[in-house]
Amino acid sequence: MMAMLGPAEIRDLAELLGVTPTKKLGQNFVIDANTVRRIVKAGGVRAGEHVVEIGPGLGSLTLGLLEAGASVTAVEIDGRLAEQLPKTVELMQPGAALTVVHEDALRVDALDGDPVRLVANLPYNVSVPVLLHFLEHFPSLQSGVVMVQAEVGHRLAAAPGSKVYGSPSVKAAWYGDWRLAGNVSRQVFWPVPNVDSVLVAFERRTDQLGTEDERLATFALVDAAFQQRRKMLRQSLSSVFGDSARASTALEAGGVPPTERGEQLTVHDFLRVARDGWSEGALG
Repeated sequence: MMAMLGPAEIRDLAELLGVTPTKKLGQNFVIDANTVRRIVKAGGVRAGEHVVEIGPGLGSLTLGLLEAGASVTAVEIDGRLAEQLPKTVELMQPGAALTVVHEDALRVDALDGDPVRLVANLPYNVSVPVLLHFLEHFPSLQSGVVMVQAEVGHRLAAAPGSKVYGSPSVKAAWYGDWRLAGNVSRQVFWPVPNVDSVLVAFERRTDQLGTEDERLATFALVDAAFQQRRKMLRQSLSSVFGDSARASTALEAGGVPPTERGEQLTVHDFLRVARDGWSEGALG
């Protein structure tokens, strides 16, 4: 076992850097090494793999990934944290393969090398947009695990028909299969958050569902369907197709009853409707 950060080290580092965890950046630092190792195991990280981590903070999870023998690219928006992380790693795990990218994760669309796994404790306020951004821009990512707010995690892993099934569920399903991989105690964080957290694991699809244009059209339908989730699709999608009659035509062509609601449709259903919308001239 290599050196890991504990509660005392985390607080000392924060004091050294003048870092006060902020809700604005969604900063809640993991202070329990056992939890870190559990996340790394859930992510299936293997020695020699290139892993990308988003929001490494003070380095708890980074050290766990490096301990497993991975090479890590860590994307950190906070300049103080980005500058300190290599120093912390060199002190505790000399010679470990770490690259730090000081950038807003939502702006990163290229990295040195092709990461095959994504493992991260994602900030609560931007977890879904960041996750979808990385899946879109890094097709080399084959699997991973993220720690997110419980409400978000349940949405990502939800199946059609579930009360929590929504836009994030469908968009995540475009890229792969998702499952809940465990609960995380509030007590392993500093500061202790006022929400529960879960681990969500994913495996990327081996088949690409559609083209980039089809993805954009599908996501537009998804957004419209769930902005008015209680309405029938012929009504909620009328804003995209122009009117309810054209929406009904596209839905029927895609094999979806116009009286259905968005929460009943799979990502494949939305894609078929998007394609038929194009053929009908309603999308483009």
